[in-house]
Amino acid sequence: MTRPTAAPVAARMRLRPFATVHDGREGGWHMPGPLVLRMIAAAVVAVLLAGGLAAWLVARSAQHEALERLMERQKDEVEAVALLLSGKIEQNQRVLATLAESLPAALLESPDALDGVLRQDLPAARFFDALQIARRDGSLSLQWQNGRLHEGAQLDPAERDQLRRTLLEGKPLVSGVIGNTPADGRIMFSLPLRTAEDGAAVQGALAGTLRLQSQGLLPPSMALPARADSKLVVFTRDGTILSHPDASRVLGRVGDEDGLAQVYDKALQGGQAAVAGRGVSEVVGGHVVSVAGMPLPQWLVARVSDGGSSGPDLATGWRQRGIGRAAMATVCAALLAAVAIACFAQPLARVCRRAARAGGAGLSGDTPWPRGAGEVDAIAHACRSLADDLRTARREADMLQDRFQAVLDHAPAGIVITRAGMLEVVGMEACRLLGYEPHELQGQPARRLYASDAAYTELGRRVRAEFAAHGAFDGDVCFLRKDGGAVWARVLGRAVRDGGTAEANGTVWMLEDLTAAREARRQRDWPAGHDPLTQLANREAFRQRLYALLSDHAQRPTVVQPPHQDGAGNGMAGVPADATGGWPADGGAGAGDGLHAAEADGAGVMLFLDLDHFTVVNAIAGHDAGDDVLRHVGRLIENQVRHVGWAARLGGDEFAVVLPGCALARGMAIATQLCAAVHAWEPAYAGRTYTLGVSIGLVPLDGSTYDVSAVLHAADMACYEAKRAGRNRVEVRRLRPERQGASASGSAEAY
Repeated sequence: MTRPTAAPVAARMRLRPFATVHDGREGGWHMPGPLVLRMIAAAVVAVLLAGGLAAWLVARSAQHEALERLMERQKDEVEAVALLLSGKIEQNQRVLATLAESLPAALLESPDALDGVLRQDLPAARFFDALQIARRDGSLSLQWQNGRLHEGAQLDPAERDQLRRTLLEGKPLVSGVIGNTPADGRIMFSLPLRTAEDGAAVQGALAGTLRLQSQGLLPPSMALPARADSKLVVFTRDGTILSHPDASRVLGRVGDEDGLAQVYDKALQGGQAAVAGRGVSEVVGGHVVSVAGMPLPQWLVARVSDGGSSGPDLATGWRQRGIGRAAMATVCAALLAAVAIACFAQPLARVCRRAARAGGAGLSGDTPWPRGAGEVDAIAHACRSLADDLRTARREADMLQDRFQAVLDHAPAGIVITRAGMLEVVGMEACRLLGYEPHELQGQPARRLYASDAAYTELGRRVRAEFAAHGAFDGDVCFLRKDGGAVWARVLGRAVRDGGTAEANGTVWMLEDLTAAREARRQRDWPAGHDPLTQLANREAFRQRLYALLSDHAQRPTVVQPPHQDGAGNGMAGVPADATGGWPADGGAGAGDGLHAAEADGAGVMLFLDLDHFTVVNAIAGHDAGDDVLRHVGRLIENQVRHVGWAARLGGDEFAVVLPGCALARGMAIATQLCAAVHAWEPAYAGRTYTLGVSIGLVPLDGSTYDVSAVLHAADMACYEAKRAGRNRVEVRRLRPERQGASASGSAEAY
């Protein structure tokens, strides 16, 4: 196999140039590298963003302050208008009271006399648009309008109701809006008439009427100065508009006004706006709304301004003066930061140029590294250390490469490493098996080793299923040789590293030629001696082979000595799967290993294996999963003992292993390894994992002749003891030497 040559270390470690072409001098100004340029750009952007954010915050604060000033100013304005209107209402009531004092109660029954009094140039009579006088019984005595006397039949029903309420309640009243159109809308002021002799008795009622837009009530000039983005609205508690810059909106509903409907709802719920003489301001739907209440009548005055235009307009002066200055200061700060970073980074730029120049000749050149304060010295020191470590790592990498290549060239099994469907590494034995030269397979797609796309796809499905269920692959695969012939191999696949997927981390494959084994399977008598599920020897073949081993060993001369006894007088005790520290690693007999001489010269050991919790897999995952478990366990056992013994399936989930010539200590070690291997394997079926174990009964085969049935019975009993002792462990059971006339069961008795 051709050994891949490593790229020169200097070329692999070459640094990307950080500066322009070297001019032969270390001094002078050096253009900063990409990292420093990015730092400068980041600093400039940060300063610009900080300046922009600061300007935005200041502008936002100024706008908020302007909005607060607008709200405070509007609140003061609506409070002043509310007080002004309250004063007008009180003035109108005083004028009406003055007029009532000029009317004798005795004239209530004489309309002509009342008309004569009103025509005597009384200023109070001319103040109102209309006057009405009612008698004590509610009948109209006089209706005087615009200087003319009118019949009572022309009195509006709402006005008649206002007079009757005044007679009944005996106190001054202010009516609601009377009329259906803005031009006809009016307010009626009324008070009871009493005589001087009987001040408590109501003799009649006097009422004065004013139009809404009259000078004595709500003149159009009240809303001046007019603003396009603001409007002054006066409305009653029932939501009727009394005054509005748009005359067509008079007698309309407040609920139709933008920004005023929500504040009106709060006023009706007893909010602060309903308190006489006090105003409140708030921002509603982009509008600044200020509302103040009046005590009598219970009217509300509101100013609605467009907050989106009024607030910024108040901050226009600040913006014109401050934004330009802030922008200039921010740009200057960004430029200063860029220049400062470029100056501070000059030593770093020189170090980078030195590193770039050293890339072609190695980092450990004779030219000294530039020096500078702080991080520059640290970088230069790190580069010098890196050069030393690089030389050491190069030597170690070369040594590891030589060792790895020796393994690939001389390993008895074929080794292949794949990643993402590509052949990354192919060992010499695998190349000989497939008929290729190493360079012909290195870096090639794995598909070329199979006869067809269908075969490659089917094998991929098998591999994925095996890895999902068992975390590995163990199976027979047919490959296509270079000469076009087919070759069968047993393939063991494992992920290169634990964690992640085999496709990402790579997979290592072990290939073993199965030509002879498959030829043996084609023999006519092969199925009679092998289990069709696991391909291991069956019970009958196992018995015959064990009998041959015992018979052959019985013909050899042996020295029998009494077995070793412990302090209690017992033989070998059961040993759990994880308690193997007391067994000698080499399996040889020694003075302190507890073995007698017969064990060192025995026929070996036999292991009886019974799976733990196998019925759970059958019951939950099904019999197909159970068969898959038996196949995998059979392969696992065969892989563990194939070089030191042979295995068989006795039936169900029971297996047997014979280790010829194996000492008890080594047999215990192998049995313990089997326990650990089965317990560590966690198969997965239908998204659920299962934990298995194996209980093992071990019987030493010493120099005496034994009956095969007795050996199997003793091993079975030892396995039963292992299950009773907690499962997934090894129990040892010895046989007594055969005696003349002893039965098979007697020879199986342990001691």
